[in-house]
Formats: sequence, C-alpha cells, structure tokens
Amino acid sequence: MTLRSFIFAGQKRLEACLRDDASHVARGAGGEHVCLIQTALVHLDGADIDPAELNRGFYGPSTARAVLAFKTRRDIVNRSYQKRADDVVGKMTIAALDAEMLASQKPAPRAHRKAHGPARTSALSAEASVRRALDQMLASALAKLR
Repeated sequence: MTLRSFIFAGQKRLEACLRDDASHVARGAGGEHVCLIQTALVHLDGADIDPAELNRGFYGPSTARAVLAFKTRRDIVNRSYQKRADDVVGKMTIAALDAEMLASQKPAPRAHRKAHGPARTSALSAEASVRRALDQMLASALAKLR
C-alpha cells in the first residue's frame, strides 16, 4: 500500500508511517512530513494550528489537538489496544488523511484535460488544491499575528 494523494505521494517518511509502527508521527517531531500533515489538517478540517508550529514544521500541542480532533470526528481508533482516539499519526490516520486528500483533488475541466492530457491535468488540479490549503493556512497564521 502506498500513499496516493498529490500532497503525500512519494513522501518516504510518511510512507514509512503507513507501514511501520515505529515510524508513527507524534509530538516533538519536526520536518517536511509534519508540514504536510499540518497542511492536510488545515485543508480538510480547517484546523487551527499555532503559527509557530506551522513555521517550524513542528508537531506541538496545537498540531496534536488538530490530529486528535481529526481522529475523533472520524472514529479512528485501533480497538485492539485503544478505547478512544489519540493524537498520534499512525497507519490508520495517515491512510485516512491520504484518502481524504485524494478525494479532494478535483479533476480539471474537460477543455484543460484535452490541452494537457489527463495525468498532467490531475497533477495540476491536486497542486491547486494544496496551494489553496497552504494559502488558507498562511492567512490564518498571519491573522493570529496581527
């Protein structure tokens, strides 16, 4: 199983999270993979993540709250050892984020597909979706700083 959404596809650190329990993403983590998770949370749920965490790509308290809210709304719980959702991005969570991001990638208009071909059009549509999410995240962060 691989990640298929434009934002997550090919991201080795997140692919590892999908396959390996030791690669789960939790508080204290940082890097591009955390930025991508934050972007998806803002895009999908309008998550309110602290601008300092966004700027650093840091998995801090507000990112943890956003992950917990995402998982709680969707009842993402590994019932083999949990009774309720936690704030860790594991196999089930990254799969759900990827599936929802993939579903949010809208196909481009028909005329655009003819000019650029279906594969290029799909990538362009997905990129536009991610850019919108990043723009929303940046606007939210700037509003909080004012």
